[in-house]
Amino acid sequence: MDLTTPMVSPRTLELAQALVRINTVSANSNLPLIHLVRDELARLGVTSRLTFNADKTKANLFATLGEGKPAGVILSGHTDTVPWDGQDWSGDPLDGSVRDGKLFGRGSADMKSFIAIALAHANDFLHSNAPFAIHLAFSYDEEVGCFGVRELIGDLRDAGISPLACIIGEPTSMVPAIAHKGVYRYKCCVRGKEAHSSLTPRSVNAIEMAARLVGKLRDMAEGFERDEPRYPGFDVPFSTASVGQFHGGIADNVVPRDAEFRYEFRDLPTADARAMQQDLVSHARSLEPAMKRVAPEAGFQFETLCEVPSFLGSAADGITRLAQRLSGEERTTQVAFGTEAGLFKNAGIPTVVCGPGSIEQAHQADEYVSLDQLARCEAFMRGLAAVREIG
Repeated sequence: MDLTTPMVSPRTLELAQALVRINTVSANSNLPLIHLVRDELARLGVTSRLTFNADKTKANLFATLGEGKPAGVILSGHTDTVPWDGQDWSGDPLDGSVRDGKLFGRGSADMKSFIAIALAHANDFLHSNAPFAIHLAFSYDEEVGCFGVRELIGDLRDAGISPLACIIGEPTSMVPAIAHKGVYRYKCCVRGKEAHSSLTPRSVNAIEMAARLVGKLRDMAEGFERDEPRYPGFDVPFSTASVGQFHGGIADNVVPRDAEFRYEFRDLPTADARAMQQDLVSHARSLEPAMKRVAPEAGFQFETLCEVPSFLGSAADGITRLAQRLSGEERTTQVAFGTEAGLFKNAGIPTVVCGPGSIEQAHQADEYVSLDQLARCEAFMRGLAAVREIG
């Protein structure tokens, strides 16, 4: 595909390829990408605010296009990607190649193309006659728990910056999304008491005790499916619970002292994942007295891995109506995947999720976004630069 294709501006495609070619798997630093964005904005005379993780290896970026205007609309995206280990790619996941009307590469759909399009239109936003500013907010570690954006939102609060609304450019095929489930992940470590397997009454079998909690989780999941009021529009219209990893034991003839499992709840916007977690913890505590009669040190320990709140916007919100108008979509949708939207919404910022590409291509081998989707998002950005009011 010729880079001068009229479907997508050469600048957008150039930036999207440049971002895809930077390896920002969550285990790595995202600073090369953040510095690229910072330097591009600096050429336009725009100063970026950076907020860092504890060891300064990762950063969020926040920049305002239209200083002096009333607080405006955030264009939000995460800079990290999932890994591709073990996936059967037909080429280099970082090559950013364009073929058959598609941009390929890790992060092309989720969600570097949106960041590139926002950056490519920064000059339009700077010289816009819109009565409000445009803010760019690019975060780290979304894929592993939405950790970076919490620092970014905290920095905005401390700085007294109160945006009017937020558009998160996750891949929704440019259909505004107004709801998604939460994602709450935990680790449970079980300490028992080891013994020779011929002397089981003198032991506490950590695997068996862990299995009792796993069974409780299964019962909870079946209860959600059986009893929870349905929320139409989701692929799975009820909350879910599942175990993702389980480890324990060292030999067939040794009663295991230790076991560990990881699990998650995906709660509807109308449900309460923390109450689900407390229900499981309470069940664990009810099992501990019998364990401790054999071994006082036995018991359960829980660790929070991530808590990404569910999101519930509204078709009546001004930012939703604006996104519909700019995308040319009369409908709204709900998405199955988690985003940073709940965190922005909980900070008092009306939010909608709308971006190019499909989640069906994200996290997959040969991830791609179609150039048609990029063109639609560019039209969205041009329209945003020309709007007179939100809603």
